[in-house]
Amino acid sequence: MKNESTEDTATIVVLVFSSVDSSSFVPAYAESFILAPNQTEITTFFIGGNVAYEVQYSVIDPVLNNVVVSVFGIDEFGNLVTDRRYTPAEFTSIPGLTPMS
Repeated sequence: MKNESTEDTATIVVLVFSSVDSSSFVPAYAESFILAPNQTEITTFFIGGNVAYEVQYSVIDPVLNNVVVSVFGIDEFGNLVTDRRYTPAEFTSIPGLTPMS
């Protein structure tokens, strides 16, 4: 995640859901981040043993924002798995985050 704003702090919520069978997803992680202007946050979530995952995020503040989010899978050696990546243009907009309960 990167806050490209030169003035505004951003608050971001990230939810990660995982699945062992690709049909039902369970909550795995819920994190929130506060990013100062021009700050970058790289976070790793362990989802080993699952065959699928879903990442949801929401920028809570400011309403008009310059936050960029990318998601990459990594292998057991910490290398990026380029066919398991999502860039901002590939995300699907959803009306709200899925409840974690």
